[in-house]
Amino acid sequence: MVPASTRRRLLRTVGSIALGGLAGCTAPDVFGSDGPEREYTLTVDTVEASPVEHALYEPSDDPLFGAPARETLANVLPDGRHTTYGYKPVSGDEYVDHDGRYFQTAVVVTGSEDVERTLVRAEPLADDASAPDDAVPVDSLDRPSARVAKILHSHAQTGGEGGGADLLRNDAYVLRRPAERESALAAGTLDGRVVTMKPGGPWNYRIETETRRVSETAYTTLALEVASSREQFREVVFGTRIDADLTGESLPSGVQSTLDRARGLGRYAETTPLSASFETLLDRLGLADTESAVTGQLLWYDASLYRYGLYVDGSVGE
Repeated sequence: MVPASTRRRLLRTVGSIALGGLAGCTAPDVFGSDGPEREYTLTVDTVEASPVEHALYEPSDDPLFGAPARETLANVLPDGRHTTYGYKPVSGDEYVDHDGRYFQTAVVVTGSEDVERTLVRAEPLADDASAPDDAVPVDSLDRPSARVAKILHSHAQTGGEGGGADLLRNDAYVLRRPAERESALAAGTLDGRVVTMKPGGPWNYRIETETRRVSETAYTTLALEVASSREQFREVVFGTRIDADLTGESLPSGVQSTLDRARGLGRYAETTPLSASFETLLDRLGLADTESAVTGQLLWYDASLYRYGLYVDGSVGE
């Protein structure tokens, strides 16, 4: 059986028809023996949920991210819309259910608006400067405030290359989410105070806050119905979220043994040149063209769901 990911590629690229045609054929020669040895490690972990349950999105109880997501879904299901300014409360591709119907979220930009926001900056103290006696340890702050302080710390230490750089505006973090706008930072109680990242360490920052009107992008979330029954939705999930749909009887015995070993141990590795059975398994899993790493793939195999990935180490033997 051809992996679902390959089936989707076939719909888009007619030239890919030859992939996975015969049950017993091996993958194209992309695992050749020329050049330095490379180790291919396949990881396979059991997912304790059905494909439908795994695909459905459920907001967390976290007030910072979960609360605005729950409010948004309550407003958009089944046929409403909800607009936020400066942030997306849910991503634009989540599957959700409502009264036996199944929807996929969509987020579109519907303009911009000037809104009042609190901007937070963190000015580093000199490395040889001692923190004042009333300095506030970052871990003593409420979670929204501590998160902002750590993002600003990362921004300062990486020269603007940190993971939260896209949340900043001219080196200032903009408090947008409801929990942030109710935090100690928004209340102004930390304005002018020094926050320490590490007890006795060099990373001390003086917090500066200001409140002013800024132009924020308007993100409108809505939900599009994709199925009117669980059975229909299961087909949607298999067509969009399941990367490989295999059965033991559809695989040559050597390939089946390799996959079963990977499932049992959680991983399976070979060094090039790879065995024919491992090459074929990687092809059936849609991993034949992996050059470095692929993670988070989903496999439906003999009525069970698995998450799998492939890591390629090119330094073996060097």
